[in-house]
Amino acid sequence: MSLPATRTLILAVLLVAACGSSDKPAAERTERERDSIIGQSALPGASGVEGALGASDSATARNARLDSLAAEP
Repeated sequence: MSLPATRTLILAVLLVAACGSSDKPAAERTERERDSIIGQSALPGASGVEGALGASDSATARNARLDSLAAEP
Protein backbone atom coordinates (compact mmCIF):
# COMPACT_ATOMS: atom_id res chain seq x y z
CA MET A 1 0.00 0.00 0.00
CA SER A 2 1.43 3.38 -0.99
CA LEU A 3 1.84 6.29 1.42
CA PRO A 4 -1.05 8.39 -0.02
CA ALA A 5 -3.34 5.36 0.10
CA THR A 6 -2.31 4.68 3.69
CA ARG A 7 -3.04 8.28 4.66
CA THR A 8 -6.43 8.11 2.96
CA LEU A 9 -7.25 4.91 4.81
CA ILE A 10 -6.20 6.39 8.15
CA LEU A 11 -8.28 9.51 7.48
CA ALA A 12 -11.31 7.38 6.58
CA VAL A 13 -10.93 5.32 9.77
CA LEU A 14 -10.65 8.49 11.87
CA LEU A 15 -13.74 9.98 10.26
CA VAL A 16 -15.74 6.82 10.88
CA ALA A 17 -14.52 6.70 14.48
CA ALA A 18 -15.41 10.37 14.97
CA CYS A 19 -18.94 9.69 13.74
CA GLY A 20 -19.31 6.67 16.03
CA SER A 21 -21.16 6.59 19.31
CA SER A 22 -20.17 9.23 21.82
CA ASP A 23 -21.77 10.49 24.99
CA LYS A 24 -21.20 14.08 23.83
CA PRO A 25 -21.52 15.06 20.15
CA ALA A 26 -18.46 16.67 18.58
CA ALA A 27 -20.49 19.77 17.70
CA GLU A 28 -20.97 20.50 21.41
CA ARG A 29 -17.30 20.20 22.34
CA THR A 30 -15.31 23.34 22.88
CA GLU A 31 -12.21 24.09 20.85
CA ARG A 32 -10.12 23.38 23.96
CA GLU A 33 -11.76 19.94 24.38
CA ARG A 34 -11.15 19.04 20.73
CA ASP A 35 -7.53 20.20 20.93
CA SER A 36 -7.02 18.21 24.11
CA ILE A 37 -8.35 15.06 22.45
CA ILE A 38 -6.03 15.59 19.50
CA GLY A 39 -3.09 16.28 21.83
CA GLN A 40 -3.63 12.98 23.64
CA SER A 41 -3.85 10.98 20.42
CA ALA A 42 -1.08 9.24 18.52
CA LEU A 43 -1.56 11.46 15.45
CA PRO A 44 1.49 13.13 13.94
CA GLY A 45 1.89 16.57 15.48
CA ALA A 46 -0.22 15.72 18.52
CA SER A 47 2.65 16.54 20.87
CA GLY A 48 2.81 20.01 19.30
CA VAL A 49 -0.88 20.55 20.02
CA GLU A 50 -0.37 19.38 23.59
CA GLY A 51 2.61 21.73 23.96
CA ALA A 52 0.59 24.65 22.63
CA LEU A 53 -2.17 23.91 25.14
CA GLY A 54 0.41 23.89 27.93
CA ALA A 55 1.84 27.20 26.77
CA SER A 56 -1.65 28.68 26.62
CA ASP A 57 -2.42 27.47 30.15
CA SER A 58 0.85 28.93 31.40
CA ALA A 59 0.17 32.31 29.78
CA THR A 60 -3.38 32.37 31.16
CA ALA A 61 -2.14 31.60 34.68
CA ARG A 62 0.58 34.26 34.42
CA ASN A 63 -1.90 36.88 33.21
CA ALA A 64 -4.25 36.02 36.08
CA ARG A 65 -1.40 36.51 38.56
CA LEU A 66 -0.48 39.85 36.99
CA ASP A 67 -4.11 40.99 37.03
CA SER A 68 -4.44 40.10 40.72
CA LEU A 69 -1.26 42.05 41.52
CA ALA A 70 -2.55 45.09 39.64
CA ALA A 71 -5.85 44.96 41.56
CA GLU A 72 -4.13 45.09 44.99
CA PRO A 73 -3.74 48.56 46.55
